[in-house]
Amino acid sequence: MNPQQIPTDSSDKRDIAQVFRDRMALLIAKRGYNLSQFSKSVGVDRSALSQFMAPDSTRLPRAETLFAIARSCGVSLDWLMGLIATEGDTEDSVPTVETLRMSGEEATQKLVEWHREAQGYKIRYIPSTIPDLLRIEEVSEYEFKNYNLDIREAQDQQARRQLSAASYPETDIEVCMPLQTLEHFAKGEGTWNGLSIDIRRKQLEHMLELIRDFYPTFRLFFYDQHSIYSAPYTLFGPLRAVVYLGNMYLVVHSVEHIRALTQHFDGLIRIAKVGPDHAEEQIRTFIKQLK
Repeated sequence: MNPQQIPTDSSDKRDIAQVFRDRMALLIAKRGYNLSQFSKSVGVDRSALSQFMAPDSTRLPRAETLFAIARSCGVSLDWLMGLIATEGDTEDSVPTVETLRMSGEEATQKLVEWHREAQGYKIRYIPSTIPDLLRIEEVSEYEFKNYNLDIREAQDQQARRQLSAASYPETDIEVCMPLQTLEHFAKGEGTWNGLSIDIRRKQLEHMLELIRDFYPTFRLFFYDQHSIYSAPYTLFGPLRAVVYLGNMYLVVHSVEHIRALTQHFDGLIRIAKVGPDHAEEQIRTFIKQLK
């Protein structure tokens, strides 16, 4: 890409500057450097780099500075500016969207890799049912008893791994889910018709304990599904978005699409009926609704 061809429209420039900041943050995190160490390693003035990295800045480095960063870090200029998804040459770049069919073992390895790469970023997800991190084994067995879903089991294993005290200490997790999901669960309605009240009580009490123990690293929001709809997906920081399709993953690498999904998640947070500071109270209300 020729740096002189970078769009000059103000909205385009804001978008490109945001992508540049995200990619720079990833490079700095991968090297384990602070800003001063990184600026020295790439031969760029620290104060100038700090200005480019400032939130909401629309400033971009000059062409020679961009080339210096790309050359020093072994990445392409196209990747640095967000035109391709991977750090290597364009011939090796992954597609904007891909589907992955994997065995349970492969899914476990992939989930560990995605979580490891997202360290230092925020993981945010909208679950299709009870969140993996908060689900007890009895509920998984009941909900998926008629399915042979290796990936589902891999997700449960990854969730249990995350719950160990120091699994991902640098990763914040936000979950935003419909109020109606737990309301139906507590009342034993729909999918949950037939699941014993004892197991449902155990599940809700388990959730209560975990959100209390893991707050504020883990934050649970509830939105009203009568007001807005959302499909389930997971955001691994600015790196990728993943949609679980049952026997495969739909993985999104496009910066533009990840940003759109992030904005959608932000919108859910803004209209959430219950925030993390009242999540315990809401779950206690659901426990009272058990029948």
